[in-house]
Parts: sequence; C-alpha cells; structure tokens
Amino acid sequence: MTGQLAFVESPVQLLNVLEWAHTQNPGAAPPTGDPADAGPADATPPLTVVVLSPTDPMSRGQLRRMAQLARDQGLTVRWQEARGGRGALVRTLRELARPLRSAERVIIGDPFSRYVQLLLTLFAPRHLTVVDDGTATMEFAAQLGRGERLVRWHRKGSLGPRELVLAPVTSLARRKLAPTRGRTVEIFTSLPVEAPPGVTITENAYAWTRDTFGPPRLTGGADLVGTSLVETGVVDADHYARVVSELARAHGATRYFAHRRESAEKLHRIAVETGLQVVRPDLPLELIARRGPIGRTVVSFPSTVVHTLPLALAGTGVKVAVIEIAPEWLRATASPRAQGFLSGVAGTAAHEVDRLTTRASHPADRLEFG
Repeated sequence: MTGQLAFVESPVQLLNVLEWAHTQNPGAAPPTGDPADAGPADATPPLTVVVLSPTDPMSRGQLRRMAQLARDQGLTVRWQEARGGRGALVRTLRELARPLRSAERVIIGDPFSRYVQLLLTLFAPRHLTVVDDGTATMEFAAQLGRGERLVRWHRKGSLGPRELVLAPVTSLARRKLAPTRGRTVEIFTSLPVEAPPGVTITENAYAWTRDTFGPPRLTGGADLVGTSLVETGVVDADHYARVVSELARAHGATRYFAHRRESAEKLHRIAVETGLQVVRPDLPLELIARRGPIGRTVVSFPSTVVHTLPLALAGTGVKVAVIEIAPEWLRATASPRAQGFLSGVAGTAAHEVDRLTTRASHPADRLEFG
C-alpha cells in the first residue's frame, strides 16, 4: 500500500490535517509557486485530502478557502460532492474504493461521522490518524477507551430509527478505529485527552498556523466567540442571548464571531439586542485570530477554541476567557451528559485561560472571573 489519504468534512478538520502534515515535514521550505516543489507534499508517502463536501453554504465556503490554502502548501485536494443528491453516496464509494484500498495511512477528522464510519467498513488501513474536529475528540477518546459505542456527547442515549439501521455500521467502525496487532491508531490533538490502550497521542501545537500567519494587530476591548449550543438543542436560546448581552457590556466587546452552524435568526437577534457586529468568518477562528485584527480579550463559551486559541495566539498578548455553562441554561431536551461534558471542556482549558462564572439568581445578572 502506498500514499496517505485524509477525509475531511469541516474547515477545522482540514486545518488540523495541515497541522499534522506540518509535523511530518517541519523543515520544508515555503511554496515557490509550483505545488510539486514545496510544502507538506514533500513528505513520503504523499498525502491526498478528500473533502466530503457538506451541504450548508457556510461550511462549503470555508472549506473552499481552506482547500486553496492546502493546495498552496503543496497538498493534493480532491473535492467530492458526497452529499450531492440521489446516487451521491454510491458514486462516492465507487470512486474512493481504489485509493482507500491502496492507502497506507488514513486520516479522519470526525470518527462520529456516519459517512466516515461507512467508509471505514470498506478498508483496513495499517495506520489511522484522528485529528481534532472540536471537543468531540475528548468524547471519542473516552468512549474508545471504555469500549463503548460511539455517540456524540450532545445526543441522548436512546436509539432512533436511523440509528438502529446504522448500528451495525457504527459497531464495525468502532472496531476499525481501535488499534490491533496490524493497525496503529494515533490521535493528533490540542485537547487534554487520556490515551486509550494502544493509542498514540500526538500534540497539535498549531505550529503551522503560527509559522504561516501573524502576529496579529490587537484592538481595544474584547471579541466574543459564538457557539452552536442553541442549534444542537443543548442551551436555552433566551439564556444564551441574555448572557451574550451581559458579556458584551461587561467586557466592552464590539464583535461577535459566529459559529458556522449558528442560525440567521439567532444572529439577527444578537445583533439587534446587543449592538454587536456579527462576523461570519471565512476561515477557522484560529486563522482569523492569528491574521488579526483581534481583541486583546477573547471570550468564548465552552468549545475547542478555549484550547486552540491560546496555542495559535501564543506570545501575542491576547487573553482568552471561557464562560462556564450554568445548569439552568440547559434545555430539558439536552443530553444528561451535556452539563458534565461542558464543565469538563471549560475546566480543562489551559491554565492561562480565565474562567467566567455566574453568581446570581438570574443566570445573566452578574458575571465574575473565577
């Protein structure tokens, strides 16, 4: 088997594939204009990135820009309309069968993805690498270590009709994601995870991002980082809007960086009620922040950025703070695991990240540094 194959479905996954490739060939010269002459593609064996394109416009736009950055670094990028209507799944599986069988290493960004799980049932790579796609990496490592079935942390435990149909695929994929005598498994992550038995943990320090962009120009005040916790049914929309308003007043924030999955209705409400400038980034926030301009303080709800931004912005003087989620913010439909998982994300953030907590009967009455 020859070559390395990466499957990505989000901009952050592609960013972290670039970071992983940089660790394989850290001394490579910058590109000279010919992709064959420079960048991570100089590594042996070569790496091809397959973008399993999502359907939402924000993700597609960011992925297009990230794909161009990857090509600028010398990587081969193949755009696959994996969800493009009737027949897309069968066509994708047929077109990827040969490169899957010949790949020595396969890199994936989301082990919970049904699409990736289905692909995993078709091949058995000698080497498998999982790169970060948000805080789900923490849950994946924990579930793999405990031998549990793979379930996203914000999903309730009961299986719906779709999950029951796909249960055999998920079960087989979990076995393909585990190390065996003939297969190594690596998790490439910036998050604090405990290595499951037989799995190698490799630190993602965002060296490529720091080497390629910045340092940024700093603005006064603060920037807020949005989250899709409302859209995933975890956090109550009214509580979220009130806390965003309070954070903006308390920190003198002027901009709100929207998560790519936030709804237009919610973002309109935030803009009207807070006066914040809502920004829809065209690249992952780590790159936006590193390019600048960026506020001297960045305030975020529990998410991956409370772990990644301190790495990407190391040495710039930017302070990152995380707002802890109070139990009363959660919706009744939230998974029973949601509170503990979100507390773990905030509690394991880097020591230089400030914790913001609520200290009042009303969840947005007062915010304090913890």
